Amino acid sequence: MTRAERIDRLHRIARERILVLDGSWGVMIQKQGLDEADYRGARFADLPGQMRGDNDILNLTRPDIVTGLHEAYFAAGADISETNTFSGTVIAQADYGLTAQDVRDINLEGARLGREAADRWTAAEPHKPRFVAGAIGPLNVMLSMSADVNDPGARKVTFDQVYAAYRDQARALHQGGVDLFLIETVTDTLNCKAAIKAILDLDEEGLEPLPIWVSGTITDRSGRTLSGQTVEAFFTSVSHARPFAAGLNCALGAELMRPHIVEMSRVADVLVAAYPNAGLPNAFGEYDERPEETAAFVGEWARAGLVNIVGGCCGTTPEHIRAISAAVEGLPPRALPERRPALRLAGLEPFELA
Repeated sequence: MTRAERIDRLHRIARERILVLDGSWGVMIQKQGLDEADYRGARFADLPGQMRGDNDILNLTRPDIVTGLHEAYFAAGADISETNTFSGTVIAQADYGLTAQDVRDINLEGARLGREAADRWTAAEPHKPRFVAGAIGPLNVMLSMSADVNDPGARKVTFDQVYAAYRDQARALHQGGVDLFLIETVTDTLNCKAAIKAILDLDEEGLEPLPIWVSGTITDRSGRTLSGQTVEAFFTSVSHARPFAAGLNCALGAELMRPHIVEMSRVADVLVAAYPNAGLPNAFGEYDERPEETAAFVGEWARAGLVNIVGGCCGTTPEHIRAISAAVEGLPPRALPERRPALRLAGLEPFELA
């Protein structure tokens, strides 16, 4: 099956049923009990500094772990699995002293591993094709906010630098065989817009357009992203890309995320996706919400007609995804609303001129 055929099938399935994304990668990698040698492998044996904790590098040093997680989530019922490339930019990987070639290889290999696993499951279960989303995460620097409280204009990076980093990542993910891009855990909408532009500009290189899924994160009970936007303002800011899907992930658990998903469902005329954490972290930074608890919340969203794609973020496991998949099975996807034409702008708040 060609990539164009896979994308067409993805669009068709999304009209027929609720799609399921995979769960947390970080918590599952932590459960492997890996040591410094696992992260370094032979390739990075002599690189200065500590490599343990750079999960993306496992694409190169422990691909068996990465493949095993794709397999586990597909076996649990996920339709879509993310590449292990959440921090796969030269900006984020600079903390570990990696080169641009290392970062390119992380993304190429991450996409390849996901593609191979998805193809195996699709061949085994043709009635339930599997897809690969190229994961593009946030950076450790922000374009919307100053890095110095005494200098509002101070920035550690420029828009062009962020754009270039995301374009290199997106190019490698595309060449590695992903079916769509997932710009996720968006805390800074300007960083996100740089990633969107980087993806759209791949057309200039002759690469076929792929669907874009944008997922923001609400950082606290204020109902705003870290850069200060409301849900509607965030969607307005990214709607020019005509995303395949838009939604929220991470931060709040499902119980506290619900009102923000309701708002996204109200304003978004595209698919709405939601993949919450397994509740809020405890005093030790761990997540205690059981699979059946998370699934109960997500299943209620589906019955209320709020979502088109569901899954799990921090703290969720294949058991959570299995429970979520069962909770939404057979339920119709959210119907896309028709929004009347209007001039819509956004800063921290949305503005609409009829």
